[in-house]
Amino acid sequence: MAVCFLSASAQEEQTVITFQAGKFTVSVLSEGGGMRNSDLLRGATPEQLQKYLPDGTFPLETQVFLVRTPDKNILIDTGHGKNLFKNLQTLGLDENKIQTILLTHLHGDHIGGMLREGKATFPDAEVYLAKKEYDYWLNLGERGTAARNVFDVYKDKIHLFEPVEPEKQAKDLIPGVKAIAAYGHTPGHTAYLIQSDDAKWLIWGDLTHAMPVQMPCPQVAMSFDVNADDAVRSRQKLLAYILENNIIAGGMHVPFPAVGYISKGKTEGYAFAPMCFCEGI
Repeated sequence: MAVCFLSASAQEEQTVITFQAGKFTVSVLSEGGGMRNSDLLRGATPEQLQKYLPDGTFPLETQVFLVRTPDKNILIDTGHGKNLFKNLQTLGLDENKIQTILLTHLHGDHIGGMLREGKATFPDAEVYLAKKEYDYWLNLGERGTAARNVFDVYKDKIHLFEPVEPEKQAKDLIPGVKAIAAYGHTPGHTAYLIQSDDAKWLIWGDLTHAMPVQMPCPQVAMSFDVNADDAVRSRQKLLAYILENNIIAGGMHVPFPAVGYISKGKTEGYAFAPMCFCEGI
């Protein structure tokens, strides 16, 4: 695969990593995170918890992905909006230079950077969102207020679409990007399959949260999955698809640098190996 390391932020706490994939330049922008308690998990056995989370905690971080094509600057999600703007500045970009935003779903840690003081943070961006996701939050009541505020502000910029199952031959949503159904965490949760030349990678959104246990045990769900059974099915299907097709993977809650390779686990399920971002690669 045509993937090579380009640069990392020189800050004391590393928050940006950049690599070249075909003709596209991809950056992972860290929003930070911390440790969370295993009581958020659903369906894990005591034996699995003891084996994979012996201290009862797991790292939960949030990432934003920036994809720079020859024609567009594309954000995949906007995180909390905590470090996003500082991270963009380190890459020489400001909010007006983002032409496209692809949303995996509409939880607050994915749309937090969309608005600033009630106005569009990215005034020139076209916003892409699964129709199932839009419909769900539109009719959710009080818990959907933040999402509906985004709808109102970006109403002339929103493009709704239907993601497809990974094995189907889908048309590009935008050049080089396909929308892949990953339903369950939310009703319209979407992953994005990106390809340039022979480089192919999948940004899987919230397919996982607790990597140490959900990779070897993809049947383990989270308390904040809207439909846990569907979330498990999506995770099992997409992990198998990634492995079978030798695709680089990245996720919003995979610990930084958040991209890497899937393999079969030594004893069960799957394993995740982060890409090596070392000077001199």
